[in-house]
Amino acid sequence: MEIDQEVDAVTSPALRFGRELSRSREARGWSQVNLARRMGYSNGLISYIERGKRTITFNFAVKADEVFESGARFQQLWRQYTNASLLEGFTEFTEAEARCRALRTFQLSVVPGQIQTMAYATALASAAVDRGDITAAQADARVSFLASRQRNLHHQSSSPRIHAVLDEGCLRRPVGGRKVMAGQLAHLEELARRPNIVLQIAPFDLAETVPFRMPVTILTLPDRSVIGYAESQARGHVERNREVVAAWSRSYDLLQVECLSSAASLAMIRATREDLA
Repeated sequence: MEIDQEVDAVTSPALRFGRELSRSREARGWSQVNLARRMGYSNGLISYIERGKRTITFNFAVKADEVFESGARFQQLWRQYTNASLLEGFTEFTEAEARCRALRTFQLSVVPGQIQTMAYATALASAAVDRGDITAAQADARVSFLASRQRNLHHQSSSPRIHAVLDEGCLRRPVGGRKVMAGQLAHLEELARRPNIVLQIAPFDLAETVPFRMPVTILTLPDRSVIGYAESQARGHVERNREVVAAWSRSYDLLQVECLSSAASLAMIRATREDLA
């Protein structure tokens, strides 16, 4: 049993986090009750996390770093834990996303994560669990990670400019059922009124003229460099080749022109929401 636990600690990000939490606690001579009081959590939760038996949230990792004065050690372990449920290349992308000054994204089928509601994101994650793609714990981590990304994008004093083009299918597919989808569409209406966000719909009428066949995001970074990110079913890829990214940018510019205007897009979002009532 000891051998199995050692192997699990190497391969399981949850156990690595729990083992570091236990080691740090014991190094200070604290009991689980002592640590729970310092962190503001129950000692039962501390016990579960130390054994890798409970979902770890980003807020928990931040509090652990504060209590142990460990810099960003537990936040780094949390990212390793979260990455186990994410596509290859996605972490590199989100690190750049957190620093970007402008974000342009095109999405097929589902609303992009940057502007999803938590109910909508949870429905997608739950479906992945039902398919056997990820575990329930990984689903929780995925949603928690999305919430932290959105805080960076929408609740900072220097929030980036966001331009999102959604294929009409993003509006028509009732992810999570009618109530969840109506809430998501209402959220899009609210976001569209923010000065730093522009939403446009690529209607079905554009047919084969839509230049992208997969989701694409283009980021402008603080040094004015531009990178791209594209996703397939199996993996994500950060694109840094200037010529490729420039071609993506030209295609995106053309797509903006062909899409519905912001006002017409908002009208379509509202009408679709009202149809769900």
